[in-house]
Formats: sequence, structure tokens, C-alpha cells
Amino acid sequence: MVINIRMSGFSLTSFIFSPTMCMGFGCNACGVSGCRIIDSERERLIAIITNTFVPCNGRFPAMISIITIFFTAAAGRYKNLLCAVILLGVIIFGVVVTLLSSKLLSVTFLKGKPSGFVLELPPYRLPKFREIIVRSVFERTIFVLGRAVAAAAPAGAVIWLLANIQLHGSSLLSHVSDFLDPVGRFMGLDGVILIGFILGFPANEIVLPIILMGYLSEGTLVEVTEISALSQILVLNGWTWVTALCAVLFSLCHFPCATTCITIYKETKSLKWTIFSVLYPLAVGASVCALISHAINLII
Repeated sequence: MVINIRMSGFSLTSFIFSPTMCMGFGCNACGVSGCRIIDSERERLIAIITNTFVPCNGRFPAMISIITIFFTAAAGRYKNLLCAVILLGVIIFGVVVTLLSSKLLSVTFLKGKPSGFVLELPPYRLPKFREIIVRSVFERTIFVLGRAVAAAAPAGAVIWLLANIQLHGSSLLSHVSDFLDPVGRFMGLDGVILIGFILGFPANEIVLPIILMGYLSEGTLVEVTEISALSQILVLNGWTWVTALCAVLFSLCHFPCATTCITIYKETKSLKWTIFSVLYPLAVGASVCALISHAINLII
């Protein structure tokens, strides 16, 4: 059975990107791999580039913690419900940015005629559980973990060196964050937050621990389990609800992690599009944060 669908460019893009977009909620690298189902090279590139606007599992813990501290603390027994509503709003914003970016790319860098989407439904068969388990473990899990380790090992060494090498009484991490501070302030953040995202390139899970390491001037990654202690550290270092909002939005709209970048290169076989997949969401995230922070400051 074959289903042939022909739509306008934006509608078709929205239709065929939805499965790969949903895969990105688990892992953006898997979402990028899932773009193989798109026959059109142009539309496949658009889906790959915009997949990073879907928050993966690595970004959810930090986003939930920040939302809980700065937006739901006074909600009492309804704070969990309010946190879920705000997080859902952030996710919907990411989907909107994905679709708008898809449209923008389709009329600028990746112009072309919209293609038809042919969906062939295979005959139904009973699943072979042994084959599924073997393929999912060896061809998916270990494959992705291998890429993650390859990126995390050198990045971990860089983080340790920056945090432990002293120069003029301060660590190299402090000097770099001070250098980036003007850029961070322009975006509604600060230099420590920016360096946290930059050094968190191997995995989004370590962005918040790196930020805490920078604030506390520690030589290793810091994990704070109590939400009250985390709140105190952030507030004492100048965080406001505007900073929190910009941090959540920048976490949503910034460059993909190292594993996803490696996957993008493997899928596209192009260093140019891999670099573009890093720079485009970074530009979108920086612009969104800067516009929102300046707009709020003008209103307030």
C-alpha cells in the first residue's frame, strides 16, 4: 500500500518533520538519524538543522529546576502543575521556532520546490524480539554511546584544565567567563552561564554543574541536590527571573551537543552543513534572548 501526499512547502515540512521532531525529545542525535526517512535532500537538511530546537532529555532537568526556582516557588501546592504548564509552553515555543526556521530556511539557504511525500506501508508481520533487542543495543545504544565518549573524554580534560590552572590568582575558567561577561549581559545572561553552555558541548546534562562550578570557584563539577541550595547559589550570583527566562530559552535554542554534531556530519557527509547546524541555532538563541531581555528591561 502506498500513500502519496503533495502539499505546499510549509505544510509538507510540518507533516514529515513531526516524527523526527518527536524523536528529538529523547535525543537529538536519534532525531537526526531519523531524518533518513525524508527522501528529499533539501528537506532532510532542513529537518536536521532545526532538530536541535526540540529539547532533549539532557536539557529537561536544568530547565525544570530553573522554572521551579524562579517561576513556581510561590504557587504552593499547585507549583508542580504550574511548572508542567510553563514547561509545556517552552516546548510549544520550541516547536514554533522549529516550524518558522524550517520555513525561513526553505526560502533562503535551502530553496527548492516542495516534494511529494510517499509513504509505503509494509505488510504487517510479527516482530522478531531477539533481532529487535540485538539491533537496538548494538546498532543504536552502543553506537551513540561510543560517539558520546569520543567527544566527552577530550572535553572533560579541557574543563578540568580550565578549572584548575591558576593565572594571577584566578582560574582560567574565571578569566574566560569575565571575558565573555559583556556578551552574556547583552543576552540577559552572564559570562559564567555562557561558559557553562560552551563547555557543556559534550552533553547538555553538565551545563548546570559547570555553571555552579564557575560560581563556587571549584576545581571539579558541582552537583547540588537540594533545590533550596541551588536557588541560593543562583540568586546570590545575580540571577533574576529575567536571567532565568533567558537561560531556559537559550537552553532551548542553542547549538547541538557533540554527539548530535558528530551524527549530523555522519548523516550529511558535509562539514559545511555541520558547522551551519551549530551556528544557525546559536544565532537564533542569542537573538531571542537579547530581544526578550531588552524588551523586558524597557518595559520594566
